[in-house]
Amino acid sequence: MSPDQTVAFDRRMLEALVCPQTHATLEYDAERQELISRSANLAFPIRNGIPIMLVDEARALD
Repeated sequence: MSPDQTVAFDRRMLEALVCPQTHATLEYDAERQELISRSANLAFPIRNGIPIMLVDEARALD
């Protein structure tokens, strides 16, 4: 796979995934390829279609 290709995130995964910190539901941000936890104020990256659900890898929301 070339670097400019990305694997699509399967939105059905949202039904099974929760925030690892608060266990709240997540929102999918397709533009930024992130899963958003409003309750924890964190954005978890999605890399090659795989959500990285580690608090250490998450970005703090503004």
